Amino acid sequence: MAPDPVVPEFRYRAFISYSHQDKAWGSWLHKALETYRVPRRLIGQRTAAGVIPKRLAPVFRDRDELASANDLGSKINEALRESANLIVICSPRSAASRWVNEEVLAFKRLGRSERIFCLIVDGEPDASAIPGREHEECFAPALRFRLAEDGVPGSEPAEPIAADAREGKDGKTNAKLKLIAGLLDIGFDALKRRELQRRVRRMTALAALAVAVMAVTTTLAITAVIARNAAVVASHAAERRQKQAENLVDFMLGDLGDKLQQVSRLDIIESVDDQAMRYFQSLPIMDVTDESLAQRTKALERIGSVRLDDGHLPAAMESFRAAAQIHETLIQRDPKSTDRLLAYARLQAFIGLTYWRQGQLDDAKATFETARTTLNHAASMASHDPTLMFELAMVENNIGHVLEAKGQLEEAAAPYHNELALCQQLVAIKPGNTDWNVQLGSAHNNVGKLALMRGDMSTAVAEYAADNAIETRLFERDPKDNSQKENVVTSRAILGRTLALTGDTGAAAQDLQQALDMAEQLRALDAKNATSMEDYALYSSQLSRLMRLTGNTAEATRLLNQSLEAFATLVKQDPSDAGWQREFAEAQTEQAEQLRNAARRDQALTQAQAAVATLSPLLAKHPHDRATLLATVRAQYVLATLTDDPHAAQQLLEDALALTRAVTGGKDDPRLLSQQVSVLVALGRTDEARPLIQKLWDTGYRDLALVNLLKHEHIDYPVNTAFSKELASRMR
Repeated sequence: MAPDPVVPEFRYRAFISYSHQDKAWGSWLHKALETYRVPRRLIGQRTAAGVIPKRLAPVFRDRDELASANDLGSKINEALRESANLIVICSPRSAASRWVNEEVLAFKRLGRSERIFCLIVDGEPDASAIPGREHEECFAPALRFRLAEDGVPGSEPAEPIAADAREGKDGKTNAKLKLIAGLLDIGFDALKRRELQRRVRRMTALAALAVAVMAVTTTLAITAVIARNAAVVASHAAERRQKQAENLVDFMLGDLGDKLQQVSRLDIIESVDDQAMRYFQSLPIMDVTDESLAQRTKALERIGSVRLDDGHLPAAMESFRAAAQIHETLIQRDPKSTDRLLAYARLQAFIGLTYWRQGQLDDAKATFETARTTLNHAASMASHDPTLMFELAMVENNIGHVLEAKGQLEEAAAPYHNELALCQQLVAIKPGNTDWNVQLGSAHNNVGKLALMRGDMSTAVAEYAADNAIETRLFERDPKDNSQKENVVTSRAILGRTLALTGDTGAAAQDLQQALDMAEQLRALDAKNATSMEDYALYSSQLSRLMRLTGNTAEATRLLNQSLEAFATLVKQDPSDAGWQREFAEAQTEQAEQLRNAARRDQALTQAQAAVATLSPLLAKHPHDRATLLATVRAQYVLATLTDDPHAAQQLLEDALALTRAVTGGKDDPRLLSQQVSVLVALGRTDEARPLIQKLWDTGYRDLALVNLLKHEHIDYPVNTAFSKELASRMR
C-alpha cells in the first residue's frame, strides 16, 4: 500500500492577489472562499493537497498593506510563504499591476508554481501576442512565462490554470467551484455534483424563508403604518410591530444575507436589499424612537457599503443619502450629541468617497467640506476629543487630495496645514500612538511637497526633515521591521535631494549615501526584491549626479555604472513599468552628461537619444506627472547640447521650453524655473532668463547645475545669506 503523501503545513489555505481596481472581486472571492462549507461527503478524504477540511479558511487578502508600502513588505512575503495556494484575479488592471506581478514572482520563487490558480474576470488571456489588442491582456507577465534559472521570467510560455468568471464562460458560480476544486485537488465534476445536491436542498429552504420573511415584513410594515394612524391607545402596539419589522429587516440584511451569499443567491440578496430600501423609504422618521432610527441608519449604511464594494455606485449613494436624512433628524432632536455629529460626518465621508469613485471631484469636495463643518461643530462642544480630531485630520487630508487632483495646488495647502496641526496635537496627547505618528509623517510630506512646488525651499526642507525624523524614530522602535526601514530610505533620500537644491551638498551627499547604504542592505536580504533593487538603482544615480557636480568623477562613474546595471535588470524583468522606464532614462541622461564631460560625444549622443525616446511617449501618457516632465525637459536639453544639427537642437530646446510653460499648477517650482533658465540660456535668450534667475535667487535655490551654468555665462549669483540664516534657524 502506497504511503499517504506528505503535505506541508501552511497557515493560509490561499493568498488572493489582485489589483486595487478589482477590489470588489477580491472582496467577493475572499468571502466566498472563507464562508464556503465543503460538502459533508467529501470532508476527510485525502488528496495530494492534504486532508479535505470542513472550511477553506483562513484565506489571506491584504491590499491595504500594499497601498502604503514601497514593495511587498515583510508581512506580504511572510503570508506568501505561509500560503498553500496563490489565486490571481486576472484582468487588464492586474496584468498591468506591478504588485500583482511581484506577488506571482515571489510565489513562483518558492517553488510552488503548480499551486497558482487564476480567476479571469475581464480581458483576454494571451492578448499581448495579438497586434492591436495588447491592452486586453489579463495575465501578468509572471503568469505568462516560466521562470528561468536566475529567477526571472524567461521565454518559455507557461499555461496558467484558470477559471473564467466572465458571462458566457464558466460564470461566477462555476468559476468559484473550479477554484475550490483546484485548492482541494479534486475533480470539478465531483465537487459540482455534490454542490448541486446540497444547493437544491438549501436553496429551496432559504428561498422559501426569504419569501416568507419579506411577506411577514411587508405585512408588519403595513400593520405598523395603519396602527400608527389609529387611536393613541394603539400607539405602543404600532411601535412594537414596527420594531418587529425592523428586526426582521436587520436579520434579512445580516444573517440571511450571509447565508444566501454562501449559496450564491445574489439575486435574492439584491431583492432583499431592494425590498428593505423600499420598506425604509415608506416609513416616517418623525414619530419613532431614536433607537429605532439609529438601527435603521446602521442597516442603510450596511446596504450602502455592500453596494459600494460591489461597484454599484448609484445604488450605494441612494442608501447613504437615505441614512444621511435620518442622521439629520437625529441631530435635530439632539444637536449637542457629539456621537451623532461624528456618525453623520463619517457618513458624509462615505458619500464623498462614492462621489470620488464616480469621478465627481466637485461633489466630493463639497461633501467632504460638509463633514468638516460637522466635525468642527462637534469639536466646539468637545474640544480636544482625540477621536474627533483624528476624523477631522482625515477629512482635511481628503479635501487636500481632491484639490490636488483638480490641479489646485495652492488651494490644497490650507487643508494640508490643517491636517498637520491636528496630527501634531494628537501626537502631543499620546506620543506612542503609531497611527497618529504615521499620519503626522504623511502630513509633513504633503506640506513639504506643496512648499517645494511654490518655491518655499526652507519650508520644504523643514517638513521633509520632520517626516524623516518621524520615520527614523518609528524604525528605531523596531529595527527588524524592514518595511519601516524602506520608509526611512525614501524619506532620507527625499531630504537629501532637497538639501542639494539649497546648495548644502555635504548634507545632501550624506543623506543620499545613508539612503543608498540602507537600500543596499535590504537588497542583500533579498536579491530578487524589485523595490530594494529600484531604490539601490535610483539613489546610486542621484548620488552619482551629485558626485559629478562636485568634481568626484571616479565615484560618479562607479555609482552610475551600478545604477545602470540594476535598472537594466529591472526593465528587462518588466518592460511595462513606467516608473522604472523613467528612472532608467534619467540614469541614461546622467550618463550622457558624464560621457560628454569625458569627451566621448558620440556615446553621449546615443544615451541622450535613448533617454528622449523613452521619456517622450511616457510624458504623452502622463502629461501632468511632474517627475516625468522634469526628466523629459532635462533629457531634451542634454540632447540639444550634443546635436550637431543647429535646427534640430533649436527645435529640441523650443519644445522643452514649451513643456515647462504649459504646466497649470506649481509654476514657481524652482526645479521647473531652473530648467527654463538652462533652456533660455542655450537659446541665447539670457535677458529673458534674468527675471527667472532673480526669482530662483530669492527662493535660495543653489543646485550646482544652475550655479555652474551661471558661472560659465558670467552671470552673478551670490549666496542668499538671508535664506541661509532662515534655513539654519528652521533646522535647529
